[in-house]
Amino acid sequence: QVQPVESGGGLVQAGGSLRLSCAASGTISSARAMGWYRQAPGNQRERVALLTISGGTIYADDVKGRFAISRDNAKNTIYLQMNSLKHEETAVYYCWTSPNNWGQGTQVTVSE
Repeated sequence: QVQPVESGGGLVQAGGSLRLSCAASGTISSARAMGWYRQAPGNQRERVALLTISGGTIYADDVKGRFAISRDNAKNTIYLQMNSLKHEETAVYYCWTSPNNWGQGTQVTVSE
């Protein structure tokens, strides 16, 4: 069982950057798919970025070119670098690992 724990959220001005981290209690290996999701108030949870088992990356269309997902297996940690943040990206960001392990989420607030 892998228990993800997110960190790195906070308040940032529009146009700014944040880096989220997700540390896992178990071992993150390349055999797991991992990703980041977000949920804004009143909205459904949506996928932001995914690291596939084969090592590929998939991004939501509206974050391409601005967000980057990466993994450090030695540290059992994955990251989400978020640049040029927009006010509408204010949400709780969740870390996910396959098959169905979720973190508690970290709040990201982007001020206008």
